[in-house]
Amino acid sequence: MGSIKRKFGNNITSGKFDATDLTGTIPASNVANASLTSVTALPGISGDFIQTVASDPPAPSFGDIWYNSTEQKVKLLGLTVGSWATGGNLATANQEFVALGTQTAALQAGGEIVPGGNNPPYTSATEEYNGTSWTGGGSIPTPTGGIGGCGIQTAALAGGGETPGGISATSFEYDGSTWSPSNPLNTGRFKFATAGTQTAGLFFGGNTTVVTGVTEEYNGTSWTNSNNLILARVFLAGAGIQTAALAFGGGGPAVPGNTGATEGYDGTSWTTLAGSLNTARSGLAGAGTQTAAVAFGGSGPTGATEEYNGVSWTSSPASMSTARSGLGGAGTQASALAFGGNTGTRSTATEEWTGAAPVVRTIQGS
Repeated sequence: MGSIKRKFGNNITSGKFDATDLTGTIPASNVANASLTSVTALPGISGDFIQTVASDPPAPSFGDIWYNSTEQKVKLLGLTVGSWATGGNLATANQEFVALGTQTAALQAGGEIVPGGNNPPYTSATEEYNGTSWTGGGSIPTPTGGIGGCGIQTAALAGGGETPGGISATSFEYDGSTWSPSNPLNTGRFKFATAGTQTAGLFFGGNTTVVTGVTEEYNGTSWTNSNNLILARVFLAGAGIQTAALAFGGGGPAVPGNTGATEGYDGTSWTTLAGSLNTARSGLAGAGTQTAAVAFGGSGPTGATEEYNGVSWTSSPASMSTARSGLGGAGTQASALAFGGNTGTRSTATEEWTGAAPVVRTIQGS
């Protein structure tokens, strides 16, 4: 016969079975040849299926269920839902700039400050975020839009982009107060993605006048070409470090249009990953690591937010208050920052992301 599931107050009013087929202990008075009625106790709940403990486990895994005998409650470890909150605005509305750091120590540099047709007004200004507000930092040597960068607020790397003179291959290092020139990229490009640190940086994709998958590694002194992205694209996002990076989203002729494609980099080459963004888009931002990333914003514009676990992307019910593309992202999957971008016009909006987090929930008991 099939299995019998036991529940409080469950009545089985017909059919015959051998009581020894049941797991746990059921009072003999409840067992008859023809029926099993009024099961009011379930000793097996705390042994056969759910562990009984006197206090909540110190380090449960997601999805674990247990019975706290002291509190007389059945509990599980679930997740909260991620959320966005308003942060302090940028001093200057901006898009397509260097974006790096953490939620409480972020950096924005360069960018395109107002619409301007084929020759937008670029800026060299730098702003630093302290978790509450933005203040001015040292300016990059040349006004540049579509520029990228990686690292932290006090040790940053930036390069590429578009200047009034054309596409740039210049790179710079920042020490928390001053930008200093470094060796140039092998390939000038703009609207690309980045990962890594000041001394172990990774730049990939972008536009060189054609959409490219060119990937370069920086060792703190010079740039070395590596294997290209599998899917050449522009206006994509990145996360992770030089030896474990993530590329996602973007657009370009080879796509065509926008893509949700995700690739992983192992320090040598890119691999197409099974998980694609649920919302294909370009002009998005990202933060986190190769196995714990967050993507937000992008073409539309949209405020859509997704979280990546190393296998697949999950759409969050939480969306940014200000939908935008060409924005900056910094931080981690658990604690990210979104700033600037284009809503139809340049934006100063800053929003702080708190990712989904483990939480113990009571599922039975008072």
